[in-house]
Amino acid sequence: MIEIEVKARADHEQAKELLFGMGAEFLGVQHHCDTYFNAPHRDFASTDEALRIRSVNGRSVMTYKGKKLDTISKTREEFETDVDGGNARSILLALGFYESGVVKKTREILKYKDMTICLDNVKDIGEFIEVEITAESDVELHTKRIFAFLEKFGIGEEDSIRTSYLEMMLGKKEGK
Repeated sequence: MIEIEVKARADHEQAKELLFGMGAEFLGVQHHCDTYFNAPHRDFASTDEALRIRSVNGRSVMTYKGKKLDTISKTREEFETDVDGGNARSILLALGFYESGVVKKTREILKYKDMTICLDNVKDIGEFIEVEITAESDVELHTKRIFAFLEKFGIGEEDSIRTSYLEMMLGKKEGK
């Protein structure tokens, strides 16, 4: 499966007002703790990949994200599996992987048609909206649909952020 995703900065109060006015369904709130790992045999920052263990409400999921597939969104191939977070972390560390950072966020999740809308409040870096569609094909078509949807929020292609939350946090720590 391919996760077709666009992320931008957004004021959550304004976004919720618009979303509820459109009839979006509120699915809930989650508190995420994402621990990212880097590989001993290649640098994921250089190869544009990501490996993380996400802990949410006592459940842990390991996710691998491949390279981005275009230049305007965060679209990429993605694989996920449920894991025991502590054991998975221990296995990765024993294999020579190392932690590259931790991202903590509160995520409000909404559904509008076939789109999942996430309003993320990320510790130390601010408020964002992520809109995603999961599909097997037609990446360009779905990306255009997401941008047409985001226009209602005053968000255009030029506002798309391809940088991950981890990269933003690490950049902030480095004074960028």
